[in-house]
Amino acid sequence: MIKNDGKGINWIVNPKSVHDYKKADELFNIETARLARKFHSQIPGYNITSLRALPNLANMMGIEGVFVKDESQRLALNSFKVMGGSFALFRFIQKRLGLADNEMNYNYLVSQECHDKLGTLTFASATDGNHGRGIAWAARKLGHNCVIYVHKDTSKARIDAIRSYGAVVKIVNGNYDDAVRKVAEDAKEFGWYIISDTSWPGYTEIPTWIMQGYTTMLVETQEQLSGMGIYRPTHVFVQAGVGALAASVIGFYASLFKDNPPIFCVVEPDKAPCIYESVKANDGKPHNVTGDLDTIMAGLACGDPSPIAWDILHSCADVFIKVPDYIAARGMRMYSCPLHGDPFIISGESGAVTMGALYTILTEEDNSDLKEALKLDKDSKVLLVNTEGNTDPVHFRQIIWDGRNPVPKEYWTNL
Repeated sequence: MIKNDGKGINWIVNPKSVHDYKKADELFNIETARLARKFHSQIPGYNITSLRALPNLANMMGIEGVFVKDESQRLALNSFKVMGGSFALFRFIQKRLGLADNEMNYNYLVSQECHDKLGTLTFASATDGNHGRGIAWAARKLGHNCVIYVHKDTSKARIDAIRSYGAVVKIVNGNYDDAVRKVAEDAKEFGWYIISDTSWPGYTEIPTWIMQGYTTMLVETQEQLSGMGIYRPTHVFVQAGVGALAASVIGFYASLFKDNPPIFCVVEPDKAPCIYESVKANDGKPHNVTGDLDTIMAGLACGDPSPIAWDILHSCADVFIKVPDYIAARGMRMYSCPLHGDPFIISGESGAVTMGALYTILTEEDNSDLKEALKLDKDSKVLLVNTEGNTDPVHFRQIIWDGRNPVPKEYWTNL
């Protein structure tokens, strides 16, 4: 099943009729997730981020529950990305020093002994903002250097946030994928170590560690759901850029509930839908999209899928959708102006797109076929991840205060 007319939400049901969770179980099993959680829990300032229930909104939309893992609070960095970067550095240094899991901990990682054995290293990466900020934060904590490459349209607020942690920022005259290619070239020339959340042929280990680092928030989520008396979500909506987060979330839940997994929906901007287009090609291979990737969802503006992530998503996800920018803006406004009794949530464009998509699917008659394909009904309990807070204050105010990226009149709510 497919809708691909370029209007509103477009979607594809995974043509792979039989899902395969073997790779998900290999990479994102509960033991690996618990190791990531054990490491992160040692970091000063670590706290479990909130899982926010929105019962009144769920009732309005005709489903049982909406639950939002709110990563806007994570380690005062406004994003989940630090969880992946910090765990990858942990694994990188552990491997470099040849230490076993029981010999490695956060205190040793930041110790003078560890630094003396390593010397001063330079870590590098490309970013749309949040990943680079997380790597810069982690590198400074460990006493190492950091160089971050950004594309020409990266906002000043995001660049300044990266520089605030001591990183050198280099601006590439191109899009995110051009920045990825440029940092790979320069790292080889200067002897830097790339900590990238996307993979390419010959570079897979560190991106895998990054994705595994994200699973800390999913272990937390399951603990929080259990505390509410909920065994598992029936649906998981997760946003995708290169696909690393989506693969981590879907891989974790596919492994944990392999006999009865939730229904998985991957959400992308319609101006950077590399996962969607790869599914649409229906040849089992990842495909890139080109151009400026000009979407307000800066964290999702990626044209090249991560091959590792693609393998998980193609094997495990159920439905892939691409959405216009106004869907993300709608989600931001919904979070910032909740129904009475529901919590207020600060969410950036990339963080709010799944909320906007869920509401649009459930309330617009044009999307009834998609609602049916997703099996959304009165018993559905939907998990979303708010991946970022207000990481670009000017743009945030333009959307929330000034009404930038408005919903077209034909799609105005009538509830």
